[in-house]
Amino acid sequence: MSNSNIYELFYSKFPSDPEAVFLEHEQGSLLYSQIENETGKLAGLLKQLGVKKGDRVIVQVDKSAEAVLLYLACLRVAAIFIPLNTAYTAEEVKYFMGDANPHLIVCRPQDYETIVKNAKELNVPHVMTLDEQGCGSLADAKASAPINTNTEHCSVSDTACILYTSGTTGRPKGAMLSHDNLSSNAKVLHSYWHWEAGDVLLHALPIFHVHGLFVALHCALLNGSKVIFLSKFSLPAIKENLPRSTVMMGVPTFYVRLLEDPEFTTDMCNNMRLFIAGSAPLLAETFKAFENVSGHKILERYGMTEAGMITSNPYDGDRIPSTVGFPLPEVSARVADDKGNEIERGEVGILEIKGPNVFQGYWCMPEKTAEEFRDDGFFITGDMATMDQEGRISIVGRAKDLVISGGYNVYPKEVENAIDEIDGVKESAIIGVPHPDFGEGVTAIIIKESHSDITEENVMSYLKEKIARFKQPNKIFFLDELPRNTMGKIQKKALRDTYRDIYQ
Repeated sequence: MSNSNIYELFYSKFPSDPEAVFLEHEQGSLLYSQIENETGKLAGLLKQLGVKKGDRVIVQVDKSAEAVLLYLACLRVAAIFIPLNTAYTAEEVKYFMGDANPHLIVCRPQDYETIVKNAKELNVPHVMTLDEQGCGSLADAKASAPINTNTEHCSVSDTACILYTSGTTGRPKGAMLSHDNLSSNAKVLHSYWHWEAGDVLLHALPIFHVHGLFVALHCALLNGSKVIFLSKFSLPAIKENLPRSTVMMGVPTFYVRLLEDPEFTTDMCNNMRLFIAGSAPLLAETFKAFENVSGHKILERYGMTEAGMITSNPYDGDRIPSTVGFPLPEVSARVADDKGNEIERGEVGILEIKGPNVFQGYWCMPEKTAEEFRDDGFFITGDMATMDQEGRISIVGRAKDLVISGGYNVYPKEVENAIDEIDGVKESAIIGVPHPDFGEGVTAIIIKESHSDITEENVMSYLKEKIARFKQPNKIFFLDELPRNTMGKIQKKALRDTYRDIYQ
């Protein structure tokens, strides 16, 4: 029986040249020939710690080559890898720990004391550290660990990763992605975006997210490509490395920043084959300006935590700004009414999808999982969309008022719940409105209790320890009352219309 473990797929594509570089990073280079041995050591350590197939491993660390190796090692032992945004607060991480019941947590050294305290309370067996240099107790223990030469056998439905995505109720949900979900999506993207021999990926994305971890690294691994692995987006570093790269994936903010720099020119992009944008809406103005300056049309695509990549503008053919292209091969998509009935082309409805990339369900939430799927197997994305006569899709809104800011999902209810806890706050509403850098700016509208003297500074100070920075409002406004319909529901569209130009 064949092994569906995605690590086996990656291994089969490693270059035969022992000197071929996988990650060129700030501490040196990781060769493809080193991956098997280095992940074998980490896999041996995981086994020593008692990590078994199906056990959860939570990882909240800064970006490093060692963090990538840890991910690959978890795949090898068939542990379920759970990457967490480094911006999550201790309170948020504690929730994930309680929900996932991990066997091991790997955290940054500065978070160790708090994580250990919570781990003891929640009976988590092991906590280890890893810093941005690839050092820490994990690396120390790896040095003396026995090498595990085996890659655990997995079926297509075995869970490889759990990625948490917040819900409208404020309770995050763990989307379970199988080895086949990940491998099928990677193979489609590798083909659809015409990866070729000699491609070099410029990587400035975080690796706790679908975009940076799965879309970018999986494509590079399938191609045996070099990855110029930047610790974060840095304009000088991007400009320095663009002439040595052929592919770049980024959030719209990356392209806005490049356009703002007078040194960014067509000549800098002469070696580039493909610029890809996603994780947030790309403004048509950015698309056109980037083409004028660089000579390249950005390829915009659309995806989500529960399904990886779903649609893409074509590699060959028209890339139309403000659209996310066509459903990827093997993905079925329809725009439907609230009953799941497909509607006329060009009309606005809810995007529903089906395919091998669609997740297995929400961790320990069978009822919530059932709610999100139609009887015929289509997943209800919750995104409002249109589909033209050719099948090209445009995302026009979000049924659940999701805000995408800087490539990160911000669910209004979670932020509203935090604000409403503050003394002096009667009620709040969170909206997203166009922002030139972040795609959408998180904006809070607050109703004070009578005689309250609460200020914007009070609110931001409180939220600093409650929710991650990317969820915190960029601007706060105080009103006497919120606009409502006859049923008493807050009219968020009216609020968005009122404040839509505040960041322009």
